[in-house]
Amino acid sequence: MSMNRTQFQPGLSMPEFLKQFGTEAQCEVELRLARWPHGFVCPCCGHPVHSMFKVGAHPTFQCQACRHQTSLIAGTLFQSTKLPLTLWFLAIYFVSQAKISEILFDFELRLELYVTNL
Repeated sequence: MSMNRTQFQPGLSMPEFLKQFGTEAQCEVELRLARWPHGFVCPCCGHPVHSMFKVGAHPTFQCQACRHQTSLIAGTLFQSTKLPLTLWFLAIYFVSQAKISEILFDFELRLELYVTNL
């Protein structure tokens, strides 16, 4: 069986992670690149030309061909959340860095601490 190169890549340290994903704007840019690596494409008609404006916390894209609107987080696991993307990215970081046995306790504790401090 060949080695899974992804599994053995070095991870980011916490300071490196916070430098790369520490602000809401940085997380939005990364999410946009992950969602549309070649630029926005309308999910309804496939047209790439769009207008962008902000409605609520995240950018909204409107297709210039069919006028369909979609937000940056629509159709993702972040869709109905009120939590900032920075917290979601941090949770994903913790899950990806931890051993399975540590994940549940550590994540639950950190989330509880964050939510009680809102």
